[in-house]
Amino acid sequence: MKLTLSKMRTQHQEPIAYELGSDESKIDFNSLINKKIKISWNGVIICRKCRKETKKSFGEGFCYPCFISAPEASPCILKPELCQAHLGIGRDLEYEEKNHNQPHAVYLAATDKVKVGVTRATQIPTRWIDQGANEAIVLAITPYRYLAGVLEVALKSIYSDKTNWRNMLKNITDESIDLEEEKWLCYELLPKDLQQYFTEDDTIYNFSYPAENYPTKVNSINLQKTPSIEGILTAIKGQYLIFDNENVFNVRRHTSFEIELYINESSD
Repeated sequence: MKLTLSKMRTQHQEPIAYELGSDESKIDFNSLINKKIKISWNGVIICRKCRKETKKSFGEGFCYPCFISAPEASPCILKPELCQAHLGIGRDLEYEEKNHNQPHAVYLAATDKVKVGVTRATQIPTRWIDQGANEAIVLAITPYRYLAGVLEVALKSIYSDKTNWRNMLKNITDESIDLEEEKWLCYELLPKDLQQYFTEDDTIYNFSYPAENYPTKVNSINLQKTPSIEGILTAIKGQYLIFDNENVFNVRRHTSFEIELYINESSD
């Protein structure tokens, strides 16, 4: 089956449900656990924005011209504190208004440790699933992205804003993490002018992933270096496929890659 890769779609179920492909030819990836699959790249990358073929992917599936011009790849995607949508400034004002000049959540998520992050409120809980979080809690809701970024920066001296993806894939967890307690500690750390956005909702979101077992070591496959990967699919976590040979494949990182997917119905 030929596919152009994109971020796997998810549903917050028990366990998380994963799908890949279009509505006409979507694949239930949960059903592939314990089956042997092969992913082969044919050398083609189609920019997700302009749909032109490109030799190299920038960001998540852009050709270089789109990477430096598309609003989906603007610097404030990675650094919300740089966002200027609330000032009417951006690469595409319609996009900024729809996506950045909207309520945003500042949160704590737990994988092997606690990290702080920002996401558009409508992306709850998808953002946490994509990160492979085991738990998450909302700290604050701000009216637009910039303020969420400022609040996140205020907490970066205490918490990382990055996920340790290797530990996440090994399913290494710190059982002593108490997100509710961490949340209220954060309130005391915030500057007074940011405390007004703090939310008292102590709902903790819990996530489990389709997995037979997790690896003790991980070897990340890049299709531009290794154009084919195969093995028995043993787990899916975050946006990673995990194989029995301890190879892992980041689907989202390979957005816009054209691949052939082969499924062996038997794992023998």
